Amino acid sequence: MLRPLLSALLISSLSAAEKPNIVVILCDDLGYGDLACYGHPVIQTPHLDRMAKEGIRFTSMYSAAPVCSPSRVGLMTGRSPNRAGVYDWIPPATKKTRRPDAREQVHLTDGETTIPKLLKKAGYATCLSGKWHCNARFNDPAQAQPNDTGFDHWFATQNNASPSHENPRNFVRNGKQVGPLKGYSCQLATDEAIRWMKNKGTPGTEQPPFFLYLAFHEPHEPVASPPELVKKYRASARNENEAQYFANVENVDLAVGRVLKELKETKRDQNTLVIFTSDNGPETLDRYKGAARSYGRPDPLRGMKLWTTEAGFRVVGIMRWPDRIAKSQESDAPVSSLDFLPTFCSLAGVTPPPALALDGTNISGGLESLDFPRKKPLIWIYYNALNEHCVAMRTKKWKVLAKLDGGKPKKFSNVHSNNSAAVKSWKLTDLEIYDIAKEVSEKTNLAATDKNLRKEMRALLEKQYRELVNDSKVWKLLSK
Repeated sequence: MLRPLLSALLISSLSAAEKPNIVVILCDDLGYGDLACYGHPVIQTPHLDRMAKEGIRFTSMYSAAPVCSPSRVGLMTGRSPNRAGVYDWIPPATKKTRRPDAREQVHLTDGETTIPKLLKKAGYATCLSGKWHCNARFNDPAQAQPNDTGFDHWFATQNNASPSHENPRNFVRNGKQVGPLKGYSCQLATDEAIRWMKNKGTPGTEQPPFFLYLAFHEPHEPVASPPELVKKYRASARNENEAQYFANVENVDLAVGRVLKELKETKRDQNTLVIFTSDNGPETLDRYKGAARSYGRPDPLRGMKLWTTEAGFRVVGIMRWPDRIAKSQESDAPVSSLDFLPTFCSLAGVTPPPALALDGTNISGGLESLDFPRKKPLIWIYYNALNEHCVAMRTKKWKVLAKLDGGKPKKFSNVHSNNSAAVKSWKLTDLEIYDIAKEVSEKTNLAATDKNLRKEMRALLEKQYRELVNDSKVWKLLSK
């Protein structure tokens, strides 16, 4: 019989051994339809399929943004990334860089409240292994680094593995360049994570609970995969590049299998919550020069990465926790990576600062009942969207899209002192409303036919939109 979830008050009195370990495994640009358990007809993902059978498979899991950096910042903070001033992907910068849009300043500041910071207060050991992408000046004291945001140990890159997933040479471990490595990025990040899990704590003493954030670069470009896996897919893929992509996703599955095996062999899997998800939807094939192997599937969703339609940020989501979560469950309730921070805090017995405006919801109480009520709608404002509607909201069964000033404003990647006044003046226009529970493909726009629904959704979106815009960080342009 499953143990009931305890309240945060009771959990706080538990010993370190009784507090759950937490592992978040994040993919990069994985398509909603890229796993076998989400309907892919070719790619083999037996470890993730088994993980889904041993826990909950979410069909309405959402990331915090339709692009990498803000999605990661949202996951770390439990808040819309706009509040932290991360509106788009973060390009690397040097001390001499001065951009007209202030993007060289963009980073997750050390003043932000994060998951690892809060869990450390509850006695957790914390580790990041893989892709960081939360600052412009990586491994530079001018901006906060992973250790400044709460990680005891970190092994990471600023953005993508370089020159590709194969034999990367741009990893940094706790502030020191690692140099050329041999192997594939997801496996190397997993190697580091497993070593850390084995070595943390003092021998002969009670081991502290741990939080592991394992952030794979795969299957983001530049894609490179083990030849033996590529060979498996040549007959079923349309071309060599697609075979490379299929093999890339299977390599991720193999890495996840290694993590689960380590937890089982060390007898920690029963009280470890493992979450597998993605930072956003799949990249569009050949959208840029280096995207020739971007064969991710959004099916059955509309759009791709960088869109505010469902495929931009509805992602795979699997949760496994044998002590608390029953096997073979499925939920279509909307949940989000924004929910991780309040949920983990509840499970660890630590309370976020009362004044902190969280956009996520504590979903710990629904891990057995599959009842995940949301008091606050999910909202996204992505000013650089590839589609015309830069604003999106999910509330209950409704998905709402809106343009800004009729789509007249030019797309941009940052809010700064020269454009913030204009940003706050824009009005929501051209609403589209979909019954997303009935029609995930977003085809039937109900805004044109249901006036009462349009009025209700407009009022709700307007309230959420204004609150977020008014609380969004504005970067100050620096003089040259």
